[in-house]
Amino acid sequence: MKVDPKRTKFRSEYQGKIYYFCSKVDKNMFDKIPRGYAEEKGDNYDKSK
Repeated sequence: MKVDPKRTKFRSEYQGKIYYFCSKVDKNMFDKIPRGYAEEKGDNYDKSK
């Protein structure tokens, strides 16, 4: 899912990259285990570029 960084208020930083989320639930899941989430989803979910 693509998330518009300009419109979402849910974001987290992990290893120098910013990840954007469509919901607080998704952000909270990421915050608990960012390494597992980022590795599982790959760079397609890093919208900071």
